[in-house]
Amino acid sequence: MNTFGRKLTLTTFGESHGKAIGCILDGVPAGLSINEEFIQDELDRRKPGKSPLETGRKEDDRVEILSGVFEGISTGAPIAMIIFNTDQKSKDYENIKDLFRPGHADFTYYHKYGIRDYRGGGRSSARETAARVAGGAIAKLMLKEIGVEIHAGVCEIDGIKAGFHDFDHAKTSQILALDPVIEPLQKEAVINAKNSHDSVGGVVLATAVGVPTGLGEPLYYKLDALLAEAMMGINAVKAVEIGDGIATTHMKGSQNNDQITKDGFASNHAGGILGGISDGEEVVVKIHFKPTPSIFKPQQTINKDGTETVCKLSGRHDPCVAIRGAVVCEAMMALVLADMALLNLGARMEHLTTLYRPKKQV
Repeated sequence: MNTFGRKLTLTTFGESHGKAIGCILDGVPAGLSINEEFIQDELDRRKPGKSPLETGRKEDDRVEILSGVFEGISTGAPIAMIIFNTDQKSKDYENIKDLFRPGHADFTYYHKYGIRDYRGGGRSSARETAARVAGGAIAKLMLKEIGVEIHAGVCEIDGIKAGFHDFDHAKTSQILALDPVIEPLQKEAVINAKNSHDSVGGVVLATAVGVPTGLGEPLYYKLDALLAEAMMGINAVKAVEIGDGIATTHMKGSQNNDQITKDGFASNHAGGILGGISDGEEVVVKIHFKPTPSIFKPQQTINKDGTETVCKLSGRHDPCVAIRGAVVCEAMMALVLADMALLNLGARMEHLTTLYRPKKQV
């Protein structure tokens, strides 16, 4: 269960403190221009240690393409990419190798497999998401060819909500804040949590513009359902909203329905998806991240023998995982939409005949 997608599949490998992490992206059509600088830029946006508001772990996250690309162009073969880990401090985890950290996957991994890699959480660590960002970068390159752009930013931290959303500002913000006015308050919340050895949660807003009408496969591969699955598969995500999400439960039908005019939809409460299929409007998704479970306050837990003990963590951790998580949300949205675009080629005979109808002989 390490593979995501149907036509465009991403398989990731590696652990937080292993030699390397990486991915295999299969299904990329031949002939796509692969901009390695862009892929690296995406990884640089996610990589740790860029500011005091993030974990102190400093990884270069230099990506190396091993296959599937020749002279800068995709060949149609699987694209394999690898990122070597360079700043592991496994000794920081020696004291917790026999106990379960509250809020982490230690307890469930051990009971499922009977063994666990305690070094930074092993496979369950958010370190694995760097491989998703690498794969998502190529998906973004595919989507750019059909005019789709994806943006994400942080709209809420510790209950402090953005009053408006400026994605251009988010690109320059240390915390990917969408609202420059309340950004100082959000930063203060992160710093206060860090100084008190605690953490805070946050909400990411991800959007896709230029999405063509018709992406999504009813009934069991709906666009909104797969977006929710993709986002819920990101570490620390506990809830996902499409469009107005929870707010629609407080509306009447006359308020929630997006009325249709000759120029398009009059509103977008649905978040660009109707019946599991894109309607041509902006796709809007909100992703809710819990507070980072790695905190430096003593917490009650048990060890592998069931004996009660106290968990005292050391190491380097993000005080708000939603910040770097925003880049991962973009990557997962790109992978979903690129997969749906490839699947949609088989929706109509005209798609196939356009591609394969024999040319007339002169």
